[in-house]
Amino acid sequence: MIPLPTPFSQIPRYPLLYATPSPIHPLPTLTRTLLQSPYTTPKTTTTTTTNKNKNINTNINITLHLKREDHASPLTSSGNKYRKLEYLIPDILSPTPKYGSLAPGPDHGTLTSPTASPENQQKLPHGYKQNKEVTLVTEGALQSNHTIQVTSIANHLNLPRPVIILHKATGGGYAQVPDKSLIERTGNVQVAKLLGADVRVLDSATVSTSTSTSTSTNKEEDDDTDEVHTIFSTLQSENKHPYWIPSGASLHPLGGLGYARCAFEIAYQETQPQPQPQPGSTAPNLGRIDYIFVACGSGSTHGGLIAGLKLLERQEAQAHPPDATAHRPSRKVIGVLTSPTRPRSYHENRVLQFARQAGRLIGIEDVEREITMEDVHVDERFAGTAYGEVDDATGNMVRLMAREEAVLLDPVYTGKVARGMVHWVREGEVGRDWVARGGGEGDGVGVNVLMVHTGGQSAMSAYADVV
Repeated sequence: MIPLPTPFSQIPRYPLLYATPSPIHPLPTLTRTLLQSPYTTPKTTTTTTTNKNKNINTNINITLHLKREDHASPLTSSGNKYRKLEYLIPDILSPTPKYGSLAPGPDHGTLTSPTASPENQQKLPHGYKQNKEVTLVTEGALQSNHTIQVTSIANHLNLPRPVIILHKATGGGYAQVPDKSLIERTGNVQVAKLLGADVRVLDSATVSTSTSTSTSTNKEEDDDTDEVHTIFSTLQSENKHPYWIPSGASLHPLGGLGYARCAFEIAYQETQPQPQPQPGSTAPNLGRIDYIFVACGSGSTHGGLIAGLKLLERQEAQAHPPDATAHRPSRKVIGVLTSPTRPRSYHENRVLQFARQAGRLIGIEDVEREITMEDVHVDERFAGTAYGEVDDATGNMVRLMAREEAVLLDPVYTGKVARGMVHWVREGEVGRDWVARGGGEGDGVGVNVLMVHTGGQSAMSAYADVV
């Protein structure tokens, strides 16, 4: 049980994850490779930074870790969306859902239903049961992980066959592969059909998230919006009670809650013994995670972590007032951008809004004051050439992680996040940032770096020609 403060602990949640947290384990071989020192000795990197015209050598012990969200749930293609969907399910199953309407316009968000309100729900008789079957409807890129996880929960909840809308022209993945039939029939498309989804493939590009292609004309975007709304309206006319889940669940008002909770889960794991490579050795606690690298696509995973950490650190400060002689910078979340089609400022503003939206719900009273742009860190250097398109550097990172750590990444999200994390460590950016924010230095200082593995390996076969 992950302890959460009130009112966060009172928000309804339907468990989809394992009862134990998704594992955090070290990456010893990658750590050794990056820092060029034996694993049995301190993993030390020497970096140089400039502070008031002085060069400062910073010697800190950096250890890399991976949080396995791809091992978080027993359901198909486990990944970060299940954690988000846990908070949507109570509304989905409600006889008077508050959300689930398809918003107009290019963002395809989720509107508050005009006929459903908290007041209406409070007036329901005790034990009132749902008297209609809800059809889940969502969209994503052709190899979307999110649509697989939505289909899985529909099966898990014994709901009618869900409708998933896949967009061929999102990003560059479809255009990149030599054999177009490969990406149309393998990977997540194959998994979706095995799960029984009603798959609708559109030639146009999704415009609901940051993954929209920059080459789409306005007419293509308008046509796409019209097609999605037509599908949703048709389901309504057929009395199938469609419930709209935006791409990645990000634009859903509850979409950031899962990763706000994940922040508390990480803090819990910091205090737990960690596995050791040698049998019989004493397992020390992980210790505090200082840097968290995560994919920044639509942005609510990133934003939810920011909100959760903000509430967590406020709670920690109240329980244990900081010692001015032992200052440790706050935990820092770095979102590695996965699509180059929008300017970084667009993503930063989006992440900030998601963080504040989640913050309001979990009990941060003045989110505008407590969550600011200073909390948002988006790195755009590893986004590659297009969303879903595998550039050489990302392909090389996928291969490196497989051969060094026997861990499979995906080429759309986690391959780029790993590139970002590796760069920050290898080039000394972690050390320079640590010192610039007031962190201690010297051989005895340890810094824990964590990458969140959000899943996606089920799409690998669709990229067989380019990875």
